[in-house]
Amino acid sequence: MTQTFPIAAGDPARLGATFDGAGVNFALFSQHAERVTLCLFNRKGRESRVDLPERDGHVWHGYVPGLRPGQRYGFRVHGPYRPQEGHRFNPHKLLIDPYARRLTGRPVNHDALFGYRAGHQDADLSFDRRDSAGFMPKSVVVDPGFAWGDDRPPRRPMADTVIYEAHVKGLTAARPDIPDPGTYLAMASDPILDHLTRLGVTAVELLPVHAFADDRFLTDRGLTNYWGYMSCGFFAPEPRYMQDGDVAEFQQMVARFHRAGIEVILDVVYNHTAEGNELGPTLSFRGIDNAAYYRLAEDPRFYVNDAGTGNVLDLDHPFALRLVMDSLRYWVEVMHVDGFRFDLCSVLGRSRGVFDRDGPFFTAIRQDPVLNRVKLIAEPWDIGEGGYQLGSYPAPFAEWNDRFRDQVRGFWRGDPGLIGKLAKRMAGSAARFDHDGRTATSSINFIAAHDGFTLMDTVSYSAKHNEANGEENRDGHNHNVSDNCGIEGPTGDAEVLARRARRRRNLMATLMLSQGTPMILAGDELGNSQGGNNNAYCQDNAIGWVDWDGADPDFLDFCRRVIAFRKAHPILRQKRFLHSQPREQDGLPDLFWRRADGAPMQLADWGDPELRLLAVELRMASGTPAYAALPGAVFVVFNAGPQAQVRLPDPGQGQWRRQLDSARDGDPDDPAGGTETIAADSVTTFTLGAGAAG
Repeated sequence: MTQTFPIAAGDPARLGATFDGAGVNFALFSQHAERVTLCLFNRKGRESRVDLPERDGHVWHGYVPGLRPGQRYGFRVHGPYRPQEGHRFNPHKLLIDPYARRLTGRPVNHDALFGYRAGHQDADLSFDRRDSAGFMPKSVVVDPGFAWGDDRPPRRPMADTVIYEAHVKGLTAARPDIPDPGTYLAMASDPILDHLTRLGVTAVELLPVHAFADDRFLTDRGLTNYWGYMSCGFFAPEPRYMQDGDVAEFQQMVARFHRAGIEVILDVVYNHTAEGNELGPTLSFRGIDNAAYYRLAEDPRFYVNDAGTGNVLDLDHPFALRLVMDSLRYWVEVMHVDGFRFDLCSVLGRSRGVFDRDGPFFTAIRQDPVLNRVKLIAEPWDIGEGGYQLGSYPAPFAEWNDRFRDQVRGFWRGDPGLIGKLAKRMAGSAARFDHDGRTATSSINFIAAHDGFTLMDTVSYSAKHNEANGEENRDGHNHNVSDNCGIEGPTGDAEVLARRARRRRNLMATLMLSQGTPMILAGDELGNSQGGNNNAYCQDNAIGWVDWDGADPDFLDFCRRVIAFRKAHPILRQKRFLHSQPREQDGLPDLFWRRADGAPMQLADWGDPELRLLAVELRMASGTPAYAALPGAVFVVFNAGPQAQVRLPDPGQGQWRRQLDSARDGDPDDPAGGTETIAADSVTTFTLGAGAAG
């Protein structure tokens, strides 16, 4: 392990490993380190070490001439091991470069990964001298060049966006007609692209693709971290989704999506890392500078745990914030992604522990010329005090709206007193989002997401069934707002199956007919089930994978039709909120709630816990400029009760047409007027001269 290569001063401005054509510059931030050692590995795994010779501020750096892309490396950082003071340096542990563009694999769970002696009576106050290099992935120098050709991000407005949340492996693993299923290249294969374009989605939101680690308690059970919410590298694509270990495979995937007119949004996890609490492994940040990267508790031996995973990054620290910002810019500028969904985003908004919509992270991202032009979506909560912040985020952030999921599910389940809630969600949750110039697309509406029941399981199970996770069904939440429609789980009962099919159509129709930005969980359009598992985070198997063989062609056809209907009627996807205000051009309100008899909804109606039918008349929003205004109207009837007679509004000189009906097959286009029969448990839509946008 002696020095066998020359090293020069290098450049502190370029963090990570940067190839310049003649050699590689290495730079690593550590505020409290006493020495930083660069470790280079040859093809046989032999390690050579040399100290980085220069320190500018808190950046240690050096330049090694002659190194090429493909070179494997890591760091060992020397400093005090005093957990009571927040310092956990241990040079016996090989560390991942936080700026590594590629990793050779993932950590292999072993006691040598811990900075302390596992099982010792002093726990993490003890010190472990075992070398962890044999169990650690190596960082890899990458050539940043990629021939993008004429790649152009679609830059689709949020008003025209339909998001499809998918897992790279989960969507492709069970497709025998795709080469190398489970990889980035499979994700953008012809069969998947054809399916998505025919479905009508405009963006894929990928579950975490940053390199991540497997929790030891999972590997001890023979399971893995399937979802990937345990990041250990914010620049490196997850290696297990690569076919040949080449970062370019991810770029090829993005380019293929763009050619199909589909944007790529990444679910990113910057709130915490895979190192966990004080008893977790030393993989990177903990050994580089624990006290700088993490938010520590009043007793600095311990960590603030607002993410519920053992630690949180401290974005009050300029270099922790810089890491996140540099990572985001890298994925946009080098990897060409189109946006981000921020896991537990309330953690990122905490300054000195308190959520602040004008805090360092939000201020930095909103002024950044690269990042403020891509899609930004927040999961607007964490488990800390004051963590639920739905509607509190600044523009241009959109937010996952779990109120939409729960209240729409509840309405169609038949829960009492939800007419008013349905109206609010269907109108874009204006009370939450209509402030500070935010648009009606700020609400990301969804019925199902990766965390919880699939759409099929929402109508097939009344309780979770997570036994396969090995925690005696204790994991996963119990607030599913679900209903098995008469029989728990799979059944051959035709009546129950018909009820479930109608419920799924109603839920999907409500999603697509509501103001806001809709998001579909991958596989829901196929009728995919996870067997009642509402927490499939560790199920890298048939439970977590999309079942293509069991696809429901009738429901898939309905999903295609209702998405196409939304696209054809801009009244359903407006930027401006609808507040029942009169329009300048005709004096008609842009939003009008009606009872079945055609009369306006009254206060008593809104408070009626037994009311199950709501009708709404929508037009282009009051205040819409003349260049964007469109004539016509859309009239929608949501009926969770028995068959009813509904009086349609006066069409004036026009003619209402019945065009979408969840109780009927195909695409009706029937003239309608006066009083119409609305089937029980159905969504029925009428249009009045509200054609497709150009």
